[in-house]
Amino acid sequence: MARRKSHKAPPRAKEPRTNRQIRADKVRLVTEGKGIEVIDIRVALERAEQAGLDLVEVSPDQDPPVCKIIDYGKWKFEQQKKKKEQAKNQHTVSIKEIKMRPKIGDHDYDIKKRNAIGFLEKGDKVKVSLRFRGREITHPELGMKLMDRLAQDAAEISQVESPAKMEGRQIVMVLAPKAGVKKKPGKPEEGAGEKEVASRATGEKSGPSSE
Repeated sequence: MARRKSHKAPPRAKEPRTNRQIRADKVRLVTEGKGIEVIDIRVALERAEQAGLDLVEVSPDQDPPVCKIIDYGKWKFEQQKKKKEQAKNQHTVSIKEIKMRPKIGDHDYDIKKRNAIGFLEKGDKVKVSLRFRGREITHPELGMKLMDRLAQDAAEISQVESPAKMEGRQIVMVLAPKAGVKKKPGKPEEGAGEKEVASRATGEKSGPSSE
């Protein structure tokens, strides 16, 4: 008879010990306005009880452990609120792809450029690929010139992470946001051949493509 697979719930985040769960004989009590003092656990518990609060072990790895007398329920709520804010503000870096041709017109180039800059302003990297068709491959210098032009146009907010190089019948270059540049919300224009490229090794996001 086949054994059923057990589905274990993910381990819960370890919560700090409070009040009589604290096993140390002495604790390093941190009190606002009084600093740090090492006292007997019974004295610390008595102070917490008199204040109508909880004795919370905030740093168990020290000897003696560090404790605070606080409202544990309120403290726990504030910690959860901070974690939610951090998760909300965290940006997942993606690699977006901008596709171009060697003989791209000025109008189309401007659209591609605006899309690239839009992605960079949001904190994403941009992979620029330029594909040659037929006899276009006999003039790779035209493609390199176009890559240099885009790199220069986006130089204010980006840096070249991977210089332009030939890969088969295409030239590829990667731009990354420049450190210290403030991220801007919003979406770039549609229909400019942008694409998110999968990159699991760096934890970067992937998505659909259109040309």
